[in-house]
Amino acid sequence: MTDARPFHFKHFSLFHHRSTMKVGTDAILLGRWTEVKPTDVVLDIGTGCGLLPLMLTQKGVSQVDAVDIDAASIEEATINFQASQWRDQLKTFCMDIIDFQTDKQYDLIVSNPPFFSHFSKCDSDRKSRARHNDLGLSYEKLCVAVCRLMKADGRFSLVLPFLESLDFLEVAKYLGLFLRKRMTLIPIEGKAPNRVNLELAFTETDLVHEESFTIRDRNKRFTPQYNEFLKDFYLGL
Repeated sequence: MTDARPFHFKHFSLFHHRSTMKVGTDAILLGRWTEVKPTDVVLDIGTGCGLLPLMLTQKGVSQVDAVDIDAASIEEATINFQASQWRDQLKTFCMDIIDFQTDKQYDLIVSNPPFFSHFSKCDSDRKSRARHNDLGLSYEKLCVAVCRLMKADGRFSLVLPFLESLDFLEVAKYLGLFLRKRMTLIPIEGKAPNRVNLELAFTETDLVHEESFTIRDRNKRFTPQYNEFLKDFYLGL
């Protein structure tokens, strides 16, 4: 480990300096928004430093398997899991989700997946693979993996950029995954949405639950909605 300091939440701390994806608002809001059950066996695809499994175990799920293709990310996630009070409920696997084999069928699958396909690539090959879906985990591959690993009555929860989510939902629907819930995320009051949390399932519905969420006010301070939403996780709230 380096001398980097961990990121502290109310009930756990984690290092995120070696992982391809750091602790960020996207994953934090997804972890808080995703509904869980005490009996849920969960799969996190592209776990990075392991933030989502830690949030979901705090919320009360039974078990989380965390998969990532990046070795340094998995090493860091493993350290974070072992330092937590839920160490016996968390497991890590270093591999491409396409090659991940298990006898389990998951109640809940979560992912903060590679976002972009049309933007310039990052300087780091590791970061590019983590953030760009045309370098490895395409939307189609992600959905195929979810269809293979999720229970018939399972849920798939993920965060995407707002515009990319429209393309993703078309791919998902073609492969048999249907939108059930959507939270549209507005970065600053008065601005256009830039992210969206999605929950999908195998059963189609005409009654999609829609909601919106504003992160910062016009003065760029966190909104009361944001502070209330994350009070169980953030220190000082």
